[in-house]
This record gives sequence, C-alpha cells and structure tokens, in this order.
Amino acid sequence: MARGAGGSDGGTGTFLIGLIMMIGGGYLLLNGIVVRPNFNIGSRVFGFGGVAITSGMVLIPFMFGVGMVFYNSKNWLGWIVAGGSVIALIFGVIANMTLQMARMSAFDLIVILVLLVGGLGLFLRSLRHFN
Repeated sequence: MARGAGGSDGGTGTFLIGLIMMIGGGYLLLNGIVVRPNFNIGSRVFGFGGVAITSGMVLIPFMFGVGMVFYNSKNWLGWIVAGGSVIALIFGVIANMTLQMARMSAFDLIVILVLLVGGLGLFLRSLRHFN
C-alpha cells in the first residue's frame, strides 16, 4: 500500500497544495512588511544602568581592539574587544529597526491570511493518519 506525505495516508496532493499555499501566503506577508532603519552614528544602541550607549561609543572599543590586533595578531584580548564591538553594533542596528505593514486593502490581507492559514491546515491534514 502506497503511503502519502510523511508516511501517512493523508495524500501527497493535499501536502503539495498546502505547502504551495503556505509558501505563497508567507511570501506575500513578508513582502508586505516595510523595514525602516532608525539608525545613525549618534543613535542609542544599548542602555546600561540608565546611561545611553550610542553607536559612536561602541566604535571606541572597536578602535582599541583593532589597534591591539595590528600590534600583536596573537593578542586574544584585542580579538575579543574588536569582535564584541562589531557584534554589539550589529545587534544595535537590528534592534533599532522599525517593521511596519505596507498599505494594503482588506481584500489583500484576507487573501494573504487565507493562503497562509489555509495552507497550514491542508499541510497538517496531509500528515494525519486516516482510520
């Protein structure tokens, strides 16, 4: 006896239709999100004890770390300081982004949600064993 998707009796056709609907709905949803950066060289990246740490302040230890690495490339403290500063800067940029939904009609949003949630339902149904 042939098995369907995931080794169940649910059906490969339902699995594929659900997967295509989920991918389409997810794509349309992510395509409808607008990312706006709120970041510049003096913007607040982190807060520590009520003190705002700006992106420029994060670059100060980076400069010292790079200087230490150029002076002695085997200096592990220089690598940690430079790498930690770059990681802090990346996290700060990501944390200061604003995500907003683009202007869309109610019909567009309903189509996106039906594709996404309906596809998820079909996908999960295809993995279920029928008795």
